[in-house]
Amino acid sequence: MEYFNGTSSQTAVFQYFEFPYGTALPSLYSATKLPASGKSNQQNGDSQSNYSEIVGNMSLSTDSNHNNTRSTSGFVSQGKGSSNSGFGLDEDDNDAKESSSTNQAEQNRTSIVLDRVNNVDNKFAPEEARERLIVHDNVGNLSAGFVSPSVPAIHPTNSSEYTSPIVEGTNIITPTVSGNSNTSLVEEDRTTTLEKNEKSERLPSDVKHTENSTTSVITVPDMNLRPKVWQKKPPKVGYSISDMNNMLLQSRAFYYSVIPQWSAAVDQELKYVASQIENAPVIQNDPNLYAPLFVISYELMEDTLKVYIYSEGEKPILHTPLLEGIYASEGWFMKQLKGNKKFVTKNPKKAHLFYLPFSSRLLKLTLYVPDSHNRKKLIAYLKNYLDIISSKYPFWNRTGGADHFFAACHDWAPAETKRLMGKCIRALCNADVLESFVFGKDVSLPETNVRTAQNLLKDVGGKPPSKRPILAFFAGRMHGYLRPILLQHWKNKDPDMKIFDRIPKTKTETKLKDNIMKYSQYMKSSKYCICARGYEVNSPRVVEAIFYECVPVIISDNFVPPFFDVLNWEAFAVFVMERDIPKLKNILLSIPEKKYRRMQMMVKRVQKHFLWNANKPVKYDIFHMILHSVWYNRIHRISPI
Repeated sequence: MEYFNGTSSQTAVFQYFEFPYGTALPSLYSATKLPASGKSNQQNGDSQSNYSEIVGNMSLSTDSNHNNTRSTSGFVSQGKGSSNSGFGLDEDDNDAKESSSTNQAEQNRTSIVLDRVNNVDNKFAPEEARERLIVHDNVGNLSAGFVSPSVPAIHPTNSSEYTSPIVEGTNIITPTVSGNSNTSLVEEDRTTTLEKNEKSERLPSDVKHTENSTTSVITVPDMNLRPKVWQKKPPKVGYSISDMNNMLLQSRAFYYSVIPQWSAAVDQELKYVASQIENAPVIQNDPNLYAPLFVISYELMEDTLKVYIYSEGEKPILHTPLLEGIYASEGWFMKQLKGNKKFVTKNPKKAHLFYLPFSSRLLKLTLYVPDSHNRKKLIAYLKNYLDIISSKYPFWNRTGGADHFFAACHDWAPAETKRLMGKCIRALCNADVLESFVFGKDVSLPETNVRTAQNLLKDVGGKPPSKRPILAFFAGRMHGYLRPILLQHWKNKDPDMKIFDRIPKTKTETKLKDNIMKYSQYMKSSKYCICARGYEVNSPRVVEAIFYECVPVIISDNFVPPFFDVLNWEAFAVFVMERDIPKLKNILLSIPEKKYRRMQMMVKRVQKHFLWNANKPVKYDIFHMILHSVWYNRIHRISPI
């Protein structure tokens, strides 16, 4: 049975009734312990319809009327605590932009019960978008919660067409728009432009192409498709960092425990850990930077966590880490996890998490046909891989993949995995609220641009604040709709704003490395480094800015920053809404010098969390922080009782 938080407050009055076996439990982190503040939204859900899809030579049918159904009851609660900020990444590869996002629905679950017909905000919730949610438990009992209409909803910035985000389990369901939606299980690439150098891309010399046949696997149906975010024009909805703080809070308040098909010893271990965190005193050394329970959770991870890595699958897509380029995070994480004797176990029965060792970059390089606008082969390959491990081992089917995870940095990873791996914990560089990113389950993976794998920490650091004469710096290719707007307003318009498409070369600069060196010197000499989104929300500039101790200025609506669950990004980064680009200089100048110096000091403090250590990972470095984020979300989905 699944459990939800049932908490009343002065502003959120509720009533509920329960049939036998229906139980309401507090969430893993109670509202008073949550690291974010704000009021949660009202619940919402959609009914699931029957459909049949063809995958390769296989027909997949999904029926909303399953025999085994589950019970959830959720109630809005109001939390108090220090604010935790979110962060965004920008993609610098010229890969084609495709995003049709979905919130994965729980398998074997029917929807029904929470009808919010009173006090619907017509501005953000059209008549046809009123929420309904009904859930049954696995013994046929029904629990229902009625939320007071006085509870405010989070509304996206500059939107008059979308519903407010709602909560279903831990899933924050982002705005939907009326119109035709594609429910195909294997989704075709709907982009119209591809990267200019697509045809010139080649696999590494030691990488060979392999293909496997497609069979069957348990999948999660896609029910809530969101509007496509076009690469040449902005989305009609934009969530600010404060919006995402509230969405994270809601995901904690409305968490649900993963109910395995059968019990195992590791379930009791996780419940014990969850109770340890739930009952831990709220002690934090720096309330302005870290979530209160971060250190406790981290130490419990080091003492407890065991990960099983599947050995099945052939290279290059499986087991082949690429260690250079802007997608190197997925490769370094794979390499360092495989070599880790502390966390990795060879006995899958002792594993709390299962790692799927595939490379989203090599998936694209190996199987995608340039200019085809079709990713069926890529998705079918992943499906075949899941078929192999689900037929050989019982662990995927025990939880539907909820205790499995992967790290994928390529732009297309969210769309490629949202159905087949929708219940997995997905560490994604392209962490976009408008795509299929789910707060409380998915992880924002830092995008790190590794130029040389031989010296990962070369040139790290920067100048002190007193020796940073440049107010703001940006240089990059004109990917997506936003960067041309940035240059239109600021290129060659102000001596304090060094905004370029390409860094101007001097007569002596003829080599690429000279230009790279000049780029790093600009970052080392600037107070603020502009991190503007490209085709996607993520950008390696965010980590580059921290690497060079420059305060990041993130201009990317709907981007969830890395380690958003434990770091307060507003303590060391500036978030500017895309519509405020014309005000950029005034926004930066309005920050007092004292506050800037504190933010720059915080950048230096968090820098260790974004550094790869080639020889061996060290405590609290980027490897451990990524693993902790996965662990953190796994623990949040386990009931402490």
